[in-house]
Amino acid sequence: MDSIPAITSWTLHNEIPIPHDVTQLLVQGEQAVAAFKTFRDSAVFTTKRLIVRDAQGLTGKKVEIYSLPYSSITMWSSENAGGLFDVNSELELWTKAGHIKIQLAKGADIRRLDSLIAWAVLQGG
Repeated sequence: MDSIPAITSWTLHNEIPIPHDVTQLLVQGEQAVAAFKTFRDSAVFTTKRLIVRDAQGLTGKKVEIYSLPYSSITMWSSENAGGLFDVNSELELWTKAGHIKIQLAKGADIRRLDSLIAWAVLQGG
């Protein structure tokens, strides 16, 4: 499956409190569950989807928002370095839209992310 090019790639850092302004993106009945720091912004797991915010430009005022409904994920894999400190962890998602790679920086818990994806996809997203 490595022959499938990633349509996008994100790097998640440590888990952070859920940003207050994410609530304006949620639909009725949707709740934010967990958030992670990205290079310039955040990735938020909700009860229905993964929302990745990407601040752009020098000031960061321009924001691109990616929304991945869990129902579009058909398969995923997680990989870690196998040691106490996972430096090279990676989560891959195969979706109806294509292949997405999520790199995990030191401080991000691959098993926490793996369980969030499993919970989201298997509970019917």
